[in-house]
Amino acid sequence: MNLDILEPKIQAFIELNIGVEVSKLALQKNPFPSVEWISILNQIAAKSKAKDKLPTWFLTPNIIYPNKISVEQTSSEKTAIYKASIVSGENLIDLTGGFGVDDYYFSKKIKNVIHCEINEELSNIVQHNVKQLNIANINCLAGDSYETLTKININWDWIYIDPSRRNDVNGKVFMLKDCLPNVPENLEFYFKKSNSILIKTAPILDISAGINELDYIKKIHIIAIENEVKELLWELHKNYKGNITIKTINQTKDTKETFDFILNENTTLSSYNFPEKYLYEPNSAIMKSGGFDEVGLFYKLNKLHKHSHLYTSKDLKNFPGRVFEIKNSFFYTKTNMKLYLENKKANITTRNFSDSVDHIRKKWKIKDGGNEYCFFTTDVNDNKIVLICSKK
Repeated sequence: MNLDILEPKIQAFIELNIGVEVSKLALQKNPFPSVEWISILNQIAAKSKAKDKLPTWFLTPNIIYPNKISVEQTSSEKTAIYKASIVSGENLIDLTGGFGVDDYYFSKKIKNVIHCEINEELSNIVQHNVKQLNIANINCLAGDSYETLTKININWDWIYIDPSRRNDVNGKVFMLKDCLPNVPENLEFYFKKSNSILIKTAPILDISAGINELDYIKKIHIIAIENEVKELLWELHKNYKGNITIKTINQTKDTKETFDFILNENTTLSSYNFPEKYLYEPNSAIMKSGGFDEVGLFYKLNKLHKHSHLYTSKDLKNFPGRVFEIKNSFFYTKTNMKLYLENKKANITTRNFSDSVDHIRKKWKIKDGGNEYCFFTTDVNDNKIVLICSKK
């Protein structure tokens, strides 16, 4: 960590070039020979990334950033705030501290937070930034977190872990055992140090696979921002044997959509019907949860098809997802497409449909955009249908 990067002239240059393509700046001569040009360029790239994702850091003077990848992989402030709402108590240890965004918000709920980071330079950067942020209750420890847990004789209120996938693991299958630290392998040891563990994983992790690898799961939180799933949070409590609660959260600019259910508690199947007056598309957090029967039953909706995951009703519902009024519905035929959609402008979504959006646009010369929303899907009788809708 080179503190010369904090010289006022260098900081002013970084600020002036926020959002500028680093590849273009790299062609210029370094105006500050005391600091490596690549270090200055890295600060510009990382701070540009932080502008929307980490506004607190972006607006705080003299913050030092790690490489751009570390900033890309860190939690956003929005998801960190949610995580902090889960924990409570006197002390928490973060075994995979990273850039420290989660710990900043944990420190607002927990009296004493330990930030463990195996990368010594990153640990030093976080320690510096904690001072700039005026946070006094985060202690940064560089080194292996397993050894740190072994040495510190404390019964922690919470252990927090954000395991990273090992680079030597090939293939697309994501298992917790393929990450560092290996949480399933170390879980017994962790529970000797704390009764409560919170694990963050990427949304690519299959929920059923995670359940098979972990013990004592009480809740699984699925966090989406602007309808994009960002994180899965696994809340474990020592010796817990009850039902697993699935909590879905979709934070948008204007609201926070939530829907919770007990995993495998529901034994009632969805009811089905042809398109009625309104159409409902669950948000991405609910889609990830797999609670398709649960959400339909809770809101008293009919499904269009077992595999379509679209719902319909005669009366308008306050639903956690996109809601549309159906203006027209018809079978997907050449005659109907020529009559209603060919050479038109529309937003297209496919659900349980054989053709892709790109194929449909190309085949029928449909431009993107406009106020019409067209769903290409399958009805209860396995007929391919098209629904032309307006957004509510």
